[in-house]
Amino acid sequence: MPVSLLERTALVTGAGRGVGRGIALDLARHGAKVVVNDLGGTLDGEGADLSVAESVAREIEAAGGVAAANTGDVTDSEDAYAMVRQAIDLWGRLDIVVSNAGILRDRALHNLPEADWAAVLAVHLTGGYNLLHHAWPAFRQQHYGRVVLTTSNSGFLGNFGQSNYAAAKAGLIGLMNVAKLEGEKYNVMVNCLNPGAATRMTTAVSAMTPEREAAMRPELVAPAVTYLCSDSCQSSGMIINSGGGAFGRAAIVQNERVPIADATADDVEARWDEITSLESAEHWWSVRETRAAHEAAREAQA
Repeated sequence: MPVSLLERTALVTGAGRGVGRGIALDLARHGAKVVVNDLGGTLDGEGADLSVAESVAREIEAAGGVAAANTGDVTDSEDAYAMVRQAIDLWGRLDIVVSNAGILRDRALHNLPEADWAAVLAVHLTGGYNLLHHAWPAFRQQHYGRVVLTTSNSGFLGNFGQSNYAAAKAGLIGLMNVAKLEGEKYNVMVNCLNPGAATRMTTAVSAMTPEREAAMRPELVAPAVTYLCSDSCQSSGMIINSGGGAFGRAAIVQNERVPIADATADDVEARWDEITSLESAEHWWSVRETRAAHEAAREAQA
């Protein structure tokens, strides 16, 4: 069956430009009613432009969809609550949250002021927490929810000069891994998106040729998100790579530990290659069980 979001309502943050705008438009195209949130600030989080969110909401309406603009600040708990409340007041429920708002303040670690560290974590990580914290009661009550948190290669691979951004993006993976556990019995699926697209954020870090920018249009990220936000998606705890018309998955894995009785540092050195080998690596669902074991148990209960 075709993926449909009819009768679903969504909140997308950072939806005024780039990847967020592409996601909001695609969710609406598939039938969702969308709260388009964007403070409209600069790339480093300064200032505001209230027309940015409004423009995307009007674009959705012009295409026959249903949308409402929101210019709240995700770092403010009361603003995040108001976003959730807006969707529920307008349409009776909130089904989908896409936490995509973000800023950059890149500097090498030894030059990074505390204020820039705090500001980036506040938007990406605290913003994600604020949204889930306020949406969670609705998800539990209606026994339904779909969440997508935007992470980054910087978070699990690293990128020079982005210690604040990388820490925040890695933190969202941790948030996902707990939320997937707490949401499972309420039919709340929580996943991470790792987008690759030509946006003002990515081009500020690395220049692209016009051909490369065309191939990495932000809207090409959206199909993965729309699927993750649909009833069809029964996967949770995934990191999905999406960009340039290509899709894949990233995962954190663990190998089988090497037993060494009464080990010394010399023993660790001697068996280092064995200790660090990923030949036996598995993807785990939680600290207690592998994903394979968990999924087998779910199938047995179905």
